[in-house]
Amino acid sequence: MPLVHLIEADGAPLLLRDLFAGGDPGPIAAALAQVPELCTATLPFVGAALSASSVPVRLKEIAILRTSALLGCRYCIDAHTVVALDTGLSTAEVSALRGTEPLAVCFANPAETALLRWIDAVADGRGPIEATIGDTLRSHFEDHTIVELTVTIGATMFLNRFATALGLPTSVETLQRLSTEGFLL
Repeated sequence: MPLVHLIEADGAPLLLRDLFAGGDPGPIAAALAQVPELCTATLPFVGAALSASSVPVRLKEIAILRTSALLGCRYCIDAHTVVALDTGLSTAEVSALRGTEPLAVCFANPAETALLRWIDAVADGRGPIEATIGDTLRSHFEDHTIVELTVTIGATMFLNRFATALGLPTSVETLQRLSTEGFLL
């Protein structure tokens, strides 16, 4: 049970009626709808940070799922396990990102290995990041990609804490898919 009431279409504030026009917007939006001013600012930012861009979707999903696993956000781990599978990550790669298999077994590509080290350092959230980690990342990615991936990690961290603190529920459809894929814990 979520800590706060999740707004439903029939109780949506006037400012957010369009958000609910297509049906259930999901628990993050339904919780944010408690404060329309925050909702209208937060959802576009999160959408831009996490959605398709010049950064390959594979890299974004690696960043989102790994960050969520490191922060222990059940809601985000569940949701992005399904997204990661749908974007082409293998079951073994998803297991490794979730922390149930060693990363080195599935991620041998030097650029992805550098990204994983960066994710781990950024998601740790304490103090400066070791220079060698950043230097290695720069040897594989251009500055704009590093900036975007870092924003993706940060936005994911925000959503992880938001979803975990409020106890947002995983949808029945996602739980069914996780069960089918063998990921339901």
